[in-house]
Amino acid sequence: MKEKRSSTTNSYKSWLSFKSHLTDASEHKSSERANATVSPVKSTVFSTSSRFLDDDEYERPTVEEESTLRRVSGKVPWVAYTIAFVELCERFSFFGTAAVFVNYIQQPLPEGSTTGADGSGQPGALGMGQQAATGLTTSHDLVNTFWCYVTPLVGAWIGDEFLGRLKTIQLSIVFAFLGHIILIISALPSVITHPQGSLGCFSVGLVVFGIGVGGFKSNISPLIAEQYKETRLYVRTIAKTGERVIVDPGQTISRIFMYFYCMINVGALTGSISMVYAERYVGFWLAFLIPTIMFGLCPLVLYVCRNKYSVTPPTGSVLGKACKLWWLALMKKWSWNPRTLIRNCKSRAFWEDTKPSKIDHRPEWMTFDDLWVDEVRRVAKACVIFLWYPLYWLTYSQMTNNLTSQAATMQLHGAPNDIILNLNPLALIIFIPIMDHLIYPGLSRMGIKFTPLKRIYTGFILASLSMVAATVTQYYIYKTSPCGDHPSVCKEPAPINVWVQAVPYILVAISEILASITGYEYAYTKAPKNMKSLVQSLFLFMNAISSAIQQGLTALSTDPLLVWNYGFVAILAFIGGNLFYISHRSLDREEDELNNIQASCFVGDTRKKDEESQAVLGYEYDTGSYRHAGFDSETESMELGDRRVRH
Repeated sequence: MKEKRSSTTNSYKSWLSFKSHLTDASEHKSSERANATVSPVKSTVFSTSSRFLDDDEYERPTVEEESTLRRVSGKVPWVAYTIAFVELCERFSFFGTAAVFVNYIQQPLPEGSTTGADGSGQPGALGMGQQAATGLTTSHDLVNTFWCYVTPLVGAWIGDEFLGRLKTIQLSIVFAFLGHIILIISALPSVITHPQGSLGCFSVGLVVFGIGVGGFKSNISPLIAEQYKETRLYVRTIAKTGERVIVDPGQTISRIFMYFYCMINVGALTGSISMVYAERYVGFWLAFLIPTIMFGLCPLVLYVCRNKYSVTPPTGSVLGKACKLWWLALMKKWSWNPRTLIRNCKSRAFWEDTKPSKIDHRPEWMTFDDLWVDEVRRVAKACVIFLWYPLYWLTYSQMTNNLTSQAATMQLHGAPNDIILNLNPLALIIFIPIMDHLIYPGLSRMGIKFTPLKRIYTGFILASLSMVAATVTQYYIYKTSPCGDHPSVCKEPAPINVWVQAVPYILVAISEILASITGYEYAYTKAPKNMKSLVQSLFLFMNAISSAIQQGLTALSTDPLLVWNYGFVAILAFIGGNLFYISHRSLDREEDELNNIQASCFVGDTRKKDEESQAVLGYEYDTGSYRHAGFDSETESMELGDRRVRH
């Protein structure tokens, strides 16, 4: 091992000579020594796919250029599209299965049917009514909402700490596939004719399915984003026009998530449309079987491309350190005066005073550097923003239960009531390219900075308007239905064409592009590399909180109170959106600063797993940090880590 270190050390001599033009290390010796003793450097930091920050091939923009040049996205790696296809298959299976849940729970088994199919009427199985259907689709018993968005927390923890993202996804696929099988069993003719047994089997299938979906969702979006390696702004010249533009990694990540979301909705659209016809003309067993077959493509694609993916290995637990860091910062700034406490928490000193370089006697758990504190500060700001999202997701959840039931009380003209919700993914597929190629570039050319926070705010307002449209529609259903304000028990529909629901569905779709996709982007770009799955799962967890709130509104999800239901949700989204922007608009000015924070060398508690690979690079473990064997001082070792030189 010493010989290997010696040969590796010699290879660093050229770098050490290059280092001579850098700032004299002695001027910073004391502060950098503090960081050097707490800065583990993992071999994956030295990625061959990354570039020197000062690479001559990539010109860094000046301060003036950052404020004047137009920003464009970089090239999306081809392997990202294979991950997007995997997501398409998974969403086909998820939404194809979930599309028939409301009818399966709410509507009774048609007379004489043993499959739930009814080509001339409403397919059904359990006959539990709208209130039960809405309750099940917003509680932990239904994979579509609460349970599905709680399990990503566990999936993220496993992915970040134990298995890595790719292996966690593969394990999750096993659980999801088993859940699919159980759902098929619940809909077999010999089972579906016994409602209690079918409900029990159905519930078990959803729980198992939810475990798989949770592990999948929290890791698939960070996996696709980390295929893009550039992390810094650089200037390039467009050959055709000669225009100098800034290639912005943030915009590239935004584009990746937009088309990732587009593939989600291609899967959702094709799965939902085909399955509602399968339930109507064949039966629920087929509506559960076809998604299972489509889901089988996921492990196949991941296996074929397994050696092509850029994968971040598990880094050990960092959540505990982040929580301890926050608690230490809070105790330093604690005040029993709420006003003073809030002011202290918002101050920059809240995090600055907890940096290792500022603490003489550090606790044993403080094995990270100052840069990681900056990253935790950044992700804390993002998580506060996520707390507003439950009010937004309340509007979205209306599509999967109440709006589907609303459609059943209107004139369908031969269309199944649960096919109308496919207007939402169809609108997303249409509007995502329009936003990416026309709206966003057009705003940029006009000098309008449509920042992430402005996009999220606009998404809230559009979601609120969608519920206003649903409120008006429900009002006229009550006014014109032969059964008055109880149309759900009426054999004759209200004389209103079901396609008026296009308004709320399309408005929700556009709001998703602005709020939901931007949320994915914000969660990824603001998270440290060793917490990306965790932060993504926290963003998804807001759906679970929204589902719990919706559970409290279940009493409004029945006639004659549905007007109040939609109106109340509209008010919550509108107030929430405005309070969100008022509270966080100052972050708009910090957007570039937050995105360009230098990445920390700290990767987690991985010393035992990584000592050998560090030794190969010429590093040795010494009192809590990795130090290069060829350096004469801790300062030299830290300087390499701080400048993030890649080999």
